[in-house]
Amino acid sequence: MKTEIIAEIGQNHNGDMELAEKLIKAAADSGADAAKFQLYDARKLFPGKAENPWFDYNCQTELSRKDVDHLHNICSKIGIEFLASVFDIERLEWLESLSVARYKVASRSINDSNLINALVNTGKPLIVSLGAWTHSQFPQIASEKPVEFLYCISKYPTPLNDLGLSQVDFKQYAGFSDHSLGISAACASFALGARILEKHFTLDKAAFGPDHQGSMTPTELMKLHEFRCDWELLK
Repeated sequence: MKTEIIAEIGQNHNGDMELAEKLIKAAADSGADAAKFQLYDARKLFPGKAENPWFDYNCQTELSRKDVDHLHNICSKIGIEFLASVFDIERLEWLESLSVARYKVASRSINDSNLINALVNTGKPLIVSLGAWTHSQFPQIASEKPVEFLYCISKYPTPLNDLGLSQVDFKQYAGFSDHSLGISAACASFALGARILEKHFTLDKAAFGPDHQGSMTPTELMKLHEFRCDWELLK
């Protein structure tokens, strides 16, 4: 079965649309199947300055509707899927106007029943990270379209010895949302049967921002892409 790599650009554009374009192009050139962003109202989603040292950064990286339209257009021109985690109904409507193919549900959104119901009502497939899900059984999401669950540990970065990948049943989980350093765990997930791999993507691990350090670079993405291609040939 075909595998896919989602390059999670997320906030790593740092609010700079020229950098966002470079990240999209680098993701496509390095073997990613989708370039993923996060759409949110920072002041509603994140704690304020008193509790959150990254609050100003969260506001700086908030994408406007104009930004989203532009990035979607860039992805279309380059030939890579535009994918997004959306955190509210207003931004879901932005994406519906662009006729995106499917949606990502972030770990923190899994208990937002209003958002989940709105996503189901689009009639589009969903990819759902379960980093914040605390129950033994998967969530019951009544959708006529595919709902694919990703194994995820919500630690940034996640130590390799906390992943427990050898215990994950990738016949139940469609894939892995990886927050560990490097690509060892990502490669291992494909070898263990994951079909979808999502990982943060950056051009510079030393750049300012909370996610750059644990992100893969274009060189690492290319190696991951080569690994999954070789693995598909061996299966």
